[in-house]
Amino acid sequence: MECCSYHQVGLKEPNAWGLYDMHGNVKEWCWDWLGTYPSVTQTNPTGGLSNFRVLRGGWWASSSGWTRSAERSGDTPYAGTLSFELGFCLVRP
Repeated sequence: MECCSYHQVGLKEPNAWGLYDMHGNVKEWCWDWLGTYPSVTQTNPTGGLSNFRVLRGGWWASSSGWTRSAERSGDTPYAGTLSFELGFCLVRP
């Protein structure tokens, strides 16, 4: 059993919503800007005023507490950002 590396998407069973690899493969690079959550209800918010894009979840080398989808951090979106711990999802409307 391989325990400590990333893997190709879709090789494991999907979750209850039919989504694959949502925990612990690589961090997800998101379109939203990092900021505090507002206290009022919003529909499809894009984040606060920040220089950081949202990163969701953890990656395979993270401790288990950091691999949850709700885990949230940020990084700058400058040209040349390359990391083996980051990935992204392509979404079609």
